[in-house]
Amino acid sequence: MNRRISVIGLGYVGLPVATTFAREGHPVVAFDIDERRIAELSTGHDRTGEVESAALKAPGLAFTTRPQDLKAADFHIVTVPTPIDASKQPDLEPLKKASATIGSALKVGDIVVFESTVYPGVTEDICVPVLEKTSGLKWRTDFHVGYSPERINPGDKERRFDNILKIVSGDTPETLQVVDEVYRSVVKAGTHRAPSIRVAEFAKVLENTQRDINIALVNEVALICDRLKVDTQDVLKAAGTKWNFLPFKPGLVGGHCIGVDPFYIAHKAEEVGYHPHVIHSGRRVNDSMGLHVADTVARAVMRRSAGGRPVATVLGVTFKENVPDIRNTRVVDIAHELRDFGFEVQLHDPMADSDLLHEEYGLALTPLERMKPADAVVVAVAHRLYRDGSWRLVQNLLKPNGFVADVPALLDRAGIPAGVTLWRL
Repeated sequence: MNRRISVIGLGYVGLPVATTFAREGHPVVAFDIDERRIAELSTGHDRTGEVESAALKAPGLAFTTRPQDLKAADFHIVTVPTPIDASKQPDLEPLKKASATIGSALKVGDIVVFESTVYPGVTEDICVPVLEKTSGLKWRTDFHVGYSPERINPGDKERRFDNILKIVSGDTPETLQVVDEVYRSVVKAGTHRAPSIRVAEFAKVLENTQRDINIALVNEVALICDRLKVDTQDVLKAAGTKWNFLPFKPGLVGGHCIGVDPFYIAHKAEEVGYHPHVIHSGRRVNDSMGLHVADTVARAVMRRSAGGRPVATVLGVTFKENVPDIRNTRVVDIAHELRDFGFEVQLHDPMADSDLLHEEYGLALTPLERMKPADAVVVAVAHRLYRDGSWRLVQNLLKPNGFVADVPALLDRAGIPAGVTLWRL
């Protein structure tokens, strides 16, 4: 399939897509509006850590911020973020702007495939009109569209773009055939042909919503276990001996997918007159967990406080382990709530960008060697550094007889130092 590819949006999803197509011999125009990002990639540096330097220098891979350069391509892949706004409603502005950018370069015969997560109907009802308006071309006559949801898992070195089964769809059978062939040329795991674009759109938001609800269930179990003075991990381990028990764990649910996508289904459901009770309930539970952790820490420290302003050290601020991504991280809920309780909060993360953390959340990072001894240490993210350091690292940061909140259940209960109190979800 001799198609010239463009990829619009070079984040955790778009960059692996662009470099994989280039590696397999496709000419690729890799576009992003972030000039700093393009400058870094052009020198062989990916700040997300997802793509090796050598892959960024593949023949035929051209990085650009110039929309006119998209004219060199005839198969456009859109991978821009689809966040939620302050009211937890879908924010489609990045997608609309990306559609307008492509529209300015669209030619007769081009195909535009959207990978960004959306609710059913967005591709055809929102993106297509923007493409038509900015290009002056007619959909299904001059150009075509498809939808192929992203399934990339940031930080996962085993499941990559080219070995994850790809859902594909198109606005006509002929478009679907082309989209399928293009993706099959690089995705070795194969494809699943969805019968319509709306089915493919819904499948994506369902994948993450199902996971969100399953995590909400075990988070609610953790809240109940806490009141019963029963260890959640012991309960899950025992229940997990049944062959069909699903192995979900409690924790903080953030990031750009699981903590966002359920609101996309909910928005569309309410638009057509249905209130999604289970989806909203799961979101409420998961969004409350950071506050629950902070409340537990504050109560424990204040019960044993000898006076003065208490100090809490929080280890990890990214939304998941071993990635630098801080989008929608729920660790900030712990930090802000502890500050409201009067704590001095120290934050550490071996991967997060300190400037970006301050810009997004008004928080700063502190090197481990400059940490004050803490009344409480919160292990919030299971980064490799903390897993390897284990109790030795935590105890070095803690005052004698301190309190430890182990959110990801990273620490071995059998190794609790004398005088230290361990609590975990």
